[in-house]
Amino acid sequence: MAEDLVQYYGTGRRKSAIARIFLRPGTGEWKVNGKQLDEYFVTEQQRASARRTLAAAELAASFDVLATVSGGGVAAQADAVKMGIARALLLFNPELRKSLKSEGLLSRDSRAKERKKYGLKGARKRFQFSKR
Repeated sequence: MAEDLVQYYGTGRRKSAIARIFLRPGTGEWKVNGKQLDEYFVTEQQRASARRTLAAAELAASFDVLATVSGGGVAAQADAVKMGIARALLLFNPELRKSLKSEGLLSRDSRAKERKKYGLKGARKRFQFSKR
């Protein structure tokens, strides 16, 4: 019979992006939708955002990250991964809560696209006004 797989799960969300994160004890290997981190998140800013939680907790080399992301843009997905890792780390060690919370990694960024209003061009943009 196979050995018991130890893993910690966390869900992260940002805008319309959703990330399912599985943290497994390992050597710091990353897989995002089956690709390497550098392959999936192209810019350094996105990579830094995704890695930020493990760096803040100083556990970057002790976990393998398996992420499944969908929806939204790549930048929002990177932020969703960041939050999912933070939630998974809390299951691993609840004592990390104080440090993660002070870094702002546990609160969901609720900003999202505002809906278009009827009679307008967009959410706030109007048609050109003419006096005469």
